[in-house]
Amino acid sequence: MIVPLPDLLIAGAPKAGTTALHAALQHHPQLFMSPVKEPKFFLTDGPPPARGGPGDARTYREHVWRREDYEALFAAAPPGTLKGEATPFYLYDLNAQRRIQAAVPDVRIIAILRDPVERAHSNWTHLWSAGLDPIDDVVRACAEEGRRIAAGWAHFWHYTSLGRYGEQLAHLFTLFPREQVLIFRYRDLVDRPAETLDRICAFLGVRQGLVTQVPRENVTAHPDASPRHTLLSSFRRRLPATLAEPIETLLQHRGESRRPLTWEQRSGLLPYFADDIALLGEVTGEDFSDWLGPRSRSGGLVGIRPPSQRQSRNGRATSP
Repeated sequence: MIVPLPDLLIAGAPKAGTTALHAALQHHPQLFMSPVKEPKFFLTDGPPPARGGPGDARTYREHVWRREDYEALFAAAPPGTLKGEATPFYLYDLNAQRRIQAAVPDVRIIAILRDPVERAHSNWTHLWSAGLDPIDDVVRACAEEGRRIAAGWAHFWHYTSLGRYGEQLAHLFTLFPREQVLIFRYRDLVDRPAETLDRICAFLGVRQGLVTQVPRENVTAHPDASPRHTLLSSFRRRLPATLAEPIETLLQHRGESRRPLTWEQRSGLLPYFADDIALLGEVTGEDFSDWLGPRSRSGGLVGIRPPSQRQSRNGRATSP
């Protein structure tokens, strides 16, 4: 018996709540989300690459790249349920978009868009705190991206490229009609989870009001840049993947929450995204220009604000 492929894909973006959304949708009785959250099936036409950056070998071993193994992920789906999976690199990888269109042209696609500077910072923090990125500053790490891509490092190292959603969506809309794609902001999932989950359920054509909460998932600690971290990171990058987990635990022991960016850091990263944010507005018909300014929300930018920054009565920046 041939098992049908997914009816829905959470296609992007990494570090934008895809793990939490996958976990939330697992509780809906009309949905069946794959037991492997990130199978990555459509990222390749066969086995994943043999080379990459630090830690990529472990990532590539997690690829579910054989068709029969991928179909098996959905074999336990109850009759009548919609089947789905979440691989947040599908939006970024244009070849993956083409493979998806060829295999499941009627699939529903969900894209969560996070402020690209914040997304890049969270992405870098994830890899640096795990001892994989040797560069202890996000701006300098992003400056290395071109060389890392040329060397074949995996998608998760593409800190700035992953956040160029305008280019990604412009291509996606050449393959899929817009009514098959749901786009919303990461902050909607954080600030208005019940409302956002209802919007997702309406898009999928399943009953609303049955899932109202989004679990806290995939939170990365941010340890201090110390000689201890440098030493452990050096060991971490040399160890085989099977021995890496204990080192990662030591690296993140007593680490604080991810530290907010300063305005100087944010200013150093915004040029990577300014033109694409304008394109994103054209592609979606929505205004994302608030991403070009500073952030003062919890988990966002703190520090010096330009004098032109408008503030509300409670002293917070008015940009969402």
